[in-house]
Amino acid sequence: MAPPDAEDATPSPPRRGRWLRLHLWTRLRSAVRANEIALPLLAAAIGVVVGLGVVALREGLQLLHELLFDLPSGQRLSASIDTSPLLTVLVPVLGGLGFGAVMWLIGRWRPRPPVDPIEANALYGGRMSLRDGFVVAGATLMSSGVGASVGMEAGYTQLGGGIASRIGQIFRLRRADLRILVGCGTAAAIAAAFDAPLAGTFYAFELIMGAYTAATLAPVVAAALTATVVERLLLNEGPFLEVTWDAGLHAPDYAIFVVIGLACAGLGILMMQGVTWTEAAMRKLALPQLLRPAVGGLIVGLMALRFPEVLSSGHGALHADLTMAPPLAALALLLIAKTAAAAISLGAGFRGGLFFTSLLTGALFGGIMAQLTALALPGHPVEHLAYSLVGMASMAAAVIGGPLTMTFLALELTDDFSVAVGVMVGVVVAAAVVRHLFGYSFATWRFHLRGEAIRGAQDVGWIRDLTVARLMRRDARSVPETTTIADFRRQFPVGSTQRVFLTDGDGRAAGLALVSDVHNSDHDTDADTIEIGTLRHAAAYMLLPGQSIRTALELFHAAETESLPVVSDAQERRIIGYLSEAYSLRRYSEELERRRAEDAGERWFRSTE
Repeated sequence: MAPPDAEDATPSPPRRGRWLRLHLWTRLRSAVRANEIALPLLAAAIGVVVGLGVVALREGLQLLHELLFDLPSGQRLSASIDTSPLLTVLVPVLGGLGFGAVMWLIGRWRPRPPVDPIEANALYGGRMSLRDGFVVAGATLMSSGVGASVGMEAGYTQLGGGIASRIGQIFRLRRADLRILVGCGTAAAIAAAFDAPLAGTFYAFELIMGAYTAATLAPVVAAALTATVVERLLLNEGPFLEVTWDAGLHAPDYAIFVVIGLACAGLGILMMQGVTWTEAAMRKLALPQLLRPAVGGLIVGLMALRFPEVLSSGHGALHADLTMAPPLAALALLLIAKTAAAAISLGAGFRGGLFFTSLLTGALFGGIMAQLTALALPGHPVEHLAYSLVGMASMAAAVIGGPLTMTFLALELTDDFSVAVGVMVGVVVAAAVVRHLFGYSFATWRFHLRGEAIRGAQDVGWIRDLTVARLMRRDARSVPETTTIADFRRQFPVGSTQRVFLTDGDGRAAGLALVSDVHNSDHDTDADTIEIGTLRHAAAYMLLPGQSIRTALELFHAAETESLPVVSDAQERRIIGYLSEAYSLRRYSEELERRRAEDAGERWFRSTE
């Protein structure tokens, strides 16, 4: 017979079940973190979820347009020519008023701006908030749904990145793997949005991850492909364009594509600056932030009475422009109207991006260049569609960045390889000129205006994480600067320490003294009268706990000393520790090696020596 406590030692069936589930979950998390095959499988699952989310947002946007603007089923808002004039103006105004109220409430609930995928991968190791993803996706849906001239792509990528980051955090993935998953989420979002897996893949590499490696290829491709499959199964819209060429491209066309790339670079910079100018103008009006979207909606609605193509993102208008080749004057006026409407919408506070706006305005400009070329070279056959595609991709490369992304997007929209070379000429020129003259894409330009000094998604957040507070030693030894050399020698004999920090009469940091210098025989004569303050070094230099390792290394170089005190703050300057240059360089080198190894997909182990 079993002892009385034997039954108590055996878990009850409910407890045994919970223990088994916990054990299996722990094993699963460990497998995902350790197995290189598990990450692509997890990315494929993320692609399915993100694809479903993008399809839901696309269908929700179309439903909003049909309900609010009384559109026939399946009719694109920007391609509609018989929308009620009253609804064309009233919906953006009332929608802007409602949007302003919603965003005011959200601002009180979540005052911090959401972290987008580029910022997350650059500064926070891929950590994003799923809640912020839903908020941004909803705000973008509402903005575009009431007719604001913004694209949905910002909402798609925010939601995709948020879903992927949340799943990665659940599995407690390493920093490098979490950054890869954020790239997978955004790749899936763009792939599902445009039915373009190659464009989604390179969007992740160029804009969200900042680099391509063999280790990142499989998961990103898996996410983009599965999201595309989900979109095709649920929507089955077919190819965006049916391309037929009459004469093909010739040498003069490629020279004109260079001109298109140059012009799109200038127009892209103007478009990005235009958003900033509009925001500044709205602030000068002294309107409450609650009312600014309504004012922007009124202006866009009035513009839409003449140019309905400016409403929402412009999918219908882009298809019409690429397939119907409108007259030159109509293209020029619509280009001005769409650019202004996008700047006004974003400047007034609507949420969204310039991705699709840049595609539409670029296509319009390419169509203009095609007609001007036909007038200037009467005997030269001009492929209007090719010019529009080059302009579309070049403008998007100038505003959004990612020349390969835009090249593959044009390729996948047309399913024609003959256009790829011409498109690549334009996008390379546009991207290079914008990088040289302006230095920012639209996303990084917005970061710059907020004070974030990042130019892309390359991981620089670890430098900020490697702060003086994390590196410093707390056993700093200090004496008042009025201490005599003789007293100092008695307290700190040779070999006891290398340096001692000095404090002034108020206990604030006042430089440092080297023990070897103080024990120099040159000071023996007046050792009882000379104060240690006369032998101080680097009196004007000190470190703060929140400074990064890069700032610390710059201060070591400027102070020309091997150690500096760490003070509590710039006013009180109470010594709380110290940091040496040698240790800082060693930790900096270790972290650089760790990032290099992670980028190459290698395991990294820190030395314990």
